[in-house]
Amino acid sequence: MNSIEDLQARIIAAMDRVGAGVDALSAHDVGTTEALTAALEEERTVTAQLEERLKTLKDKQAKELEGMAAQLQDMRAKVDSLDLEQQRLRQITTQLRDANAALREANEAGVGEPHLINKSMMAELEALRASRAAEIAEASAILSALTPILTGTSEEGAAQDA
Repeated sequence: MNSIEDLQARIIAAMDRVGAGVDALSAHDVGTTEALTAALEEERTVTAQLEERLKTLKDKQAKELEGMAAQLQDMRAKVDSLDLEQQRLRQITTQLRDANAALREANEAGVGEPHLINKSMMAELEALRASRAAEIAEASAILSALTPILTGTSEEGAAQDA
């Protein structure tokens, strides 16, 4: 932003110099008029160059903002996915605890019920699957956060090597 403000300040200063030159033009002779006209054209050229640089900087900044917005949206989606997987894991873990408690009660009563064992094993398998899905979502979120950093580092290293 400082460079944009600097460019704007330079453009304003150039325009002020042009205005001062026009005021001085009425007070000077023809030779001075030609010199002032040349200076005015030079200032116009400089102003056009500065405006072009300003436009380029604004375009670059807009592209960077778009890229950051896309990255932010991607990260939010990954965090939401991770949150959903963790909620699913909590729910399945609760089911596993309930099934194991029912199985313990049946064993204490001396009644070994196969359907409780099956229910407990199914809940445990589902808990393992949910745990795995949560780990994958977490790894994906971490990887997506590290990828821009690693890519930026490798691009900087390649630029330094060149």
